[in-house]
Amino acid sequence: MKLSKRLQSVAEYIPPGALVADIGSDHAYLPCYAVLNHLASRAIAGEITDGPFLSAKQQVEKLDLSTLISVRKGDGLSVLEKGEAGAITIAGMGGALIAHILESGKTKLTGRERLILQPNIHAVHIREWLYQEGYELLDEVILEEDGKCYEILVAETGDRDAPYRDVPMAAGMLAGPFLLKERNEVFLRKWSQELKHTEQIYEQISRSAKHENHEKLAELKERISLLKEVIGHA
Repeated sequence: MKLSKRLQSVAEYIPPGALVADIGSDHAYLPCYAVLNHLASRAIAGEITDGPFLSAKQQVEKLDLSTLISVRKGDGLSVLEKGEAGAITIAGMGGALIAHILESGKTKLTGRERLILQPNIHAVHIREWLYQEGYELLDEVILEEDGKCYEILVAETGDRDAPYRDVPMAAGMLAGPFLLKERNEVFLRKWSQELKHTEQIYEQISRSAKHENHEKLAELKERISLLKEVIGHA
């Protein structure tokens, strides 16, 4: 079976032979791929809604993987026993929702799991949560697929400050310390578009009624300065 480019990249970070738990698994494509390709020994596919839960069960049964993949219905990490999974993947959601799932389910985490997280937007919320909880970012990927940019964050318990030591903290949190150092084409395109959009908003507000929007303009000016730092010019 074939995965999308973003899920393929997520799968590559599963520790060899781990039991992987995919939260918000949809059709269970990622767990099935990981088990079929011997990236994971076994897997758990977690889903909260009936439709995707049934789709995941059907997919697992169709591939005759029911003895290796457990499909479970429940909210976030509630489908897991504490310490059950060696790796946890959460992909295809907003960064704020992924951070919320981790925060709500952190009693299920032992700190020995690898977290492989793929937000569609607002990865900053995940970086903030990881830092707050003492996780060390081990790697990051930014890629483009079907005209959309996706980021992948890989973390384990460790030295939370390590990836941020040689990058400005605010820029590193927003855009990713590894990605900030690499500044590849996809990264520069994403943040250049964000800068242009923010500058347009600033211009529109400043033309309307400047004295009434002083606080908002100051926020936008600070954001513009940070975005310029991210893409590498002041």
